[in-house]
Amino acid sequence: MSHTIASKNKLLSRVRRIKGQSIALENVLEGEPDCMAVLQQVAAIKGAVTGLMKEVLEGHLREHLGADDLTQEERAEEVEQVITVLKSYLK
Repeated sequence: MSHTIASKNKLLSRVRRIKGQSIALENVLEGEPDCMAVLQQVAAIKGAVTGLMKEVLEGHLREHLGADDLTQEERAEEVEQVITVLKSYLK
């Protein structure tokens, strides 16, 4: 069973929290926003997305890169895929 399927409910809860935080940010911006309120909402969203990324990445590393049945070639390809995603995420 894939790690994303095994922790589906937990991941969906995180995504729903992010969605709620985005809606809250949109509501703040539709009014007469206070800079600090905007900054706090942006920081909350960034933290929530980072937490989601960390959880999915950790599961991926443990399940896919930690698998005993991978060849060196398969493991190298998995590493390259993770590096590509991390470079995109950390831009």
